[in-house]
Amino acid sequence: MRNLYKLAAVLLTALLFSAPLTLRAQTALQDPQAIMGEVESFLLTRAQELPGTPSIAVTPPRISSQPACDQLETFLSNPQLRSRMSVGVRCMAPEPWTLYVQASVSIQGYYYVANRSINMGETLTHDDLVAREGDLLRLSRGVIIDPSQAVGYIAQQRIGAGSTIRSSALRDPDSIVRGQAVKTEARGIGFVATGEGVALDNGAPGATIQVRTSSGQVVTGTVVNNTTVRVLM
Repeated sequence: MRNLYKLAAVLLTALLFSAPLTLRAQTALQDPQAIMGEVESFLLTRAQELPGTPSIAVTPPRISSQPACDQLETFLSNPQLRSRMSVGVRCMAPEPWTLYVQASVSIQGYYYVANRSINMGETLTHDDLVAREGDLLRLSRGVIIDPSQAVGYIAQQRIGAGSTIRSSALRDPDSIVRGQAVKTEARGIGFVATGEGVALDNGAPGATIQVRTSSGQVVTGTVVNNTTVRVLM
């Protein structure tokens, strides 16, 4: 009988010590390095949308209870790249979970400032632009980083020498401005009707604006160029 008690004690001890090992093996935690790699790759892909040299620094995530994942997916709550980012990482399988990882992003590239004082109504040329190098993500929204988005465009306001050039300060030379006399063009099956009117909105080619016709009727149309609006039928 004493031997039986000893055997039972040995078996019970073996079960007590082996159970935690089995449990730990079944619930291995997610490798934080794998998450960091996913986030870095994701942000590098997004950074390629801007011209420049990206630099990514990912803060190691704190793994507390997230089990190892076979299928990770990264996402952004705000699609706009910023200097400091919070990137979501979710596990799709085998057990779903979500956490957020902090990252720093910079993109060294060129932006453009005015080489001289540019008055409202002037058309910009290459000589009006000077390139400056810096972190593109720290620039104000709309600062020109592609000279093709400025050369040939018309200043809508005065731009001081040395000031950054913003897209909001320029207008497409083929755009229409509010109050401008325009030609309307209505197309249907087998006919084209033209007329005249006054633009009630500003609009670049492809934009939808309203026009008051010579008869006083307000119609909606699409800007074709700086003189013509195609009326929707």
